[in-house]
Amino acid sequence: MRTGVFTVLALVGFAANSLLCRAALAGGGRLIDAASFTGVRLVSGAVVLAVLLRMRSGRREGGSWPSALALFAYAAGFSLAYVRIGAGVGALLLFGCVQATMLGTGLVRGERPRAREVAGLLLALGGLVGLTAPGASAPDTVGAALMAGAGVAWGVYSLRGRGNRTPLAATADNFLRSVPFTVALSGVGWLVQGTPHATGRGVALAVASGALASGVGYSLWYAALPHLTATRAAIVQLSVPVLAAVGGVLLLGEVVTLRLALAGGALLAGVLLALSAKAVPARR
Repeated sequence: MRTGVFTVLALVGFAANSLLCRAALAGGGRLIDAASFTGVRLVSGAVVLAVLLRMRSGRREGGSWPSALALFAYAAGFSLAYVRIGAGVGALLLFGCVQATMLGTGLVRGERPRAREVAGLLLALGGLVGLTAPGASAPDTVGAALMAGAGVAWGVYSLRGRGNRTPLAATADNFLRSVPFTVALSGVGWLVQGTPHATGRGVALAVASGALASGVGYSLWYAALPHLTATRAAIVQLSVPVLAAVGGVLLLGEVVTLRLALAGGALLAGVLLALSAKAVPARR
């Protein structure tokens, strides 16, 4: 029961990240600019994770600068993308690119996939292509590319963290290490867009994204993860883009297009199919 509750709350938190970010940055970033949102999110996440570790008598350890850079690249691309695209489309693109990165890396490293896994990967890639193909209902090209980059970065971050014995401590360490990168991003934003701006509501949404959806969400996920198989953990994450899409409709007034429904369904079905088949390591 405890694992189930923690899992559900963590998945809701992951979906809430898309909703909070889109709510803050819709309309061209009227409430807060993307660079400031990224900085506030990562700083508040670092603070909450540090407090949670302190309560558990743990220390920030196990992080690295390359992992922190991947975390920052994900967070920056995530924020910049949501200036241009909706929460549902963004969550699907992010999820699809994360899974494609991780599955593709396995193939490059010599894993020999089964036919069902190949079929699932091709179906998921077809869903991604269908979602972003030119047309009247296609998402903004730049926004889609930024979110795809964020998905690749998160996939790299996840791969680097595999096998870590203290994932929460490593995440807290990486959040802290990512702060200098946000300062650099703010400097670039100031040169390109002028003086950064942030309203009280924009900052509150960024803090909620970093402290609650990210900080608390990750702590709940890592508490549940030891009690889930790798396949089950991957499969339950299929609910995140669905929750984000539903939340976008109910809370942000977004519209579910036929393209989004069909392409999103193909993407999720492909990932589920691929995850249901375990890759067989290639013989050397």
